Amino acid sequence: MEYTQLGRTGLKVSRLVLGTMNFGPQTNESDSHAIMDSALGAGLNFFDTANVYGWGENKGRTEEILGTWFAQGGGRRDKVVLATKMYGNMAAEGEAWPNHDKLSAVNIRRSVDASLKRLQTDHIDLYQFHHVDRNTPFDEIWQAIDVLVQQGKILYAGSSNFSGYKIAQANEQAARRGSLGLVSEQCIYNLVERRAEMEVIPAAQEYGLGVIPWSPLHGGLLGGVIKKTTEGGRRASGRAADALADPATRAQLQAYEDLLDKHGLEPGEAALAWLLTRPGVTGPIVGPRTAEQLDSALRALELDLPEAVLTGLDEIFPGPGPSPEAFAW
Repeated sequence: MEYTQLGRTGLKVSRLVLGTMNFGPQTNESDSHAIMDSALGAGLNFFDTANVYGWGENKGRTEEILGTWFAQGGGRRDKVVLATKMYGNMAAEGEAWPNHDKLSAVNIRRSVDASLKRLQTDHIDLYQFHHVDRNTPFDEIWQAIDVLVQQGKILYAGSSNFSGYKIAQANEQAARRGSLGLVSEQCIYNLVERRAEMEVIPAAQEYGLGVIPWSPLHGGLLGGVIKKTTEGGRRASGRAADALADPATRAQLQAYEDLLDKHGLEPGEAALAWLLTRPGVTGPIVGPRTAEQLDSALRALELDLPEAVLTGLDEIFPGPGPSPEAFAW
């Protein structure tokens, strides 16, 4: 396993991040525990979750599954860099009440205590804001975070789905307070969706944030979806079905799969390996439903993509370029 520093911090994390969103909704507790054991056994030490995972009436269920895994002992909690997120309303359906969502100091305090209980731990290594809150000033947010750090309940703070200017705004306010500020940004980033390269990733690099891409296979589109549907007899659904119905997108994906097939590469593994070559990227989040999917993700760490493949991928999926050049002379 390869390790790197998380942004400008001294924290060492694996180049792949274990995403747990499927634990509960898609993968039962026993299988989820087995996947986490396999990941830890392979040296993967960075686990990501969120308080809302489990969804619907089961919000919080994913954190509970991690908690029962930690409770088994064996050094599990000490070996893991634990990241979770807060923002969404955690109240049961029909029981929503003001101040049960977003980034007010009240909700930050309530949310961290609830996550600690579900996770069966006394601290969270990386506490992330799942979305921007345009109605709460960063001075209030950092005041709440500083208290949690002083209490030892969290160690670092990160963002998710922030724009470049919000990253700058957050860290400028943190600097004025003498606070550490954001140390990571979790954003959608993959070969199909490269808009983060315009401003989000440059802002993250400027302020010393590690970039943690989510949806690295863009909902399965970059995992060889055409071959799986034509040769495997599967029917595409959701985002994949919509994409394949568009002739231009289908042609793009076909060119992608043909390029990788020519070089004997598995599409999903190559898509992850490409992200590992990108400036500023700490490691992509992989969300396996099965042990086999975890094994495939781990193989991406061993790939050294040839220059011809990297060039070909840029030709098939051209990025937007940095700002302001992307939209100005």
